[in-house]
Amino acid sequence: MRLTSLDQINQNYRHVYFQPHFDDAALSCGGAIALQAATSQKVLIVTVFGGIPPEGMQLSPFARQIQQRMGLGPDASEAVRKRREEDAAAADILGADTLWLDYLDAIYRGSPAPYQTEESLFGGVNTADLALDEQLAGVFQNIQERAPLAAIYAPLGVGHHVDHQLCCSAADRMAQRKLNVKFYEDFPYVAQQPGALNARQTDLGIPMEPELVEVSGLTSRKLEAIQAYASQVPQLFGSEDRLRQSLTTYMSSLRRTYPGIQLERYWRW
Repeated sequence: MRLTSLDQINQNYRHVYFQPHFDDAALSCGGAIALQAATSQKVLIVTVFGGIPPEGMQLSPFARQIQQRMGLGPDASEAVRKRREEDAAAADILGADTLWLDYLDAIYRGSPAPYQTEESLFGGVNTADLALDEQLAGVFQNIQERAPLAAIYAPLGVGHHVDHQLCCSAADRMAQRKLNVKFYEDFPYVAQQPGALNARQTDLGIPMEPELVEVSGLTSRKLEAIQAYASQVPQLFGSEDRLRQSLTTYMSSLRRTYPGIQLERYWRW
């Protein structure tokens, strides 16, 4: 189901996943989502920065470069519509509902755009986004109140993408109130950047407890969902073969003493 309003969220949901961008939940949590849906638990994936830019929006050179890498062409609004189609297909594979919020991706925000380099996009959150941080906290809380029985999942912010940091900050406010919040490891950054997980945990400075979820029988479903994001696989992994190798290697590495066991790891505090 494609939700179009917060008003459609209700207490029947048992799991709500906040993903900054259209592929993050499948990449990091696809196994758990498929497992939950297969056991008739109602799952909602909320894309936070899923807004469609205005028609004819003038893009920064950096934003144009990113869209070119995705093979999506120069039109920002059309690019996001295409990504929504990919997200809908992936959610159908996993068995989850979707809700796309209207906040714009970092590369489309601001005039002039505050994020115009890789270093700025994966650096500190710009002061222009401080008000956005507050807004997201309110939206997350609103959603939690509409689905009070649901476990909440949000990115840990491994890799320091600013949109991931903003989502982590908003979810942290709920975690500090002892609500049922779990933070997922941002794949592929956690696998591609040695030491990135420890660096992020050090930055946050919060004692964390890991929670492992075995998804061995659902790795193929997770992979199929990720492959639905045709605009993302080439730029993130180079090829589907390298995606498959990176995914299975990382999921197997989380408990090396049990070869062949595929896991996802979440963190609580």
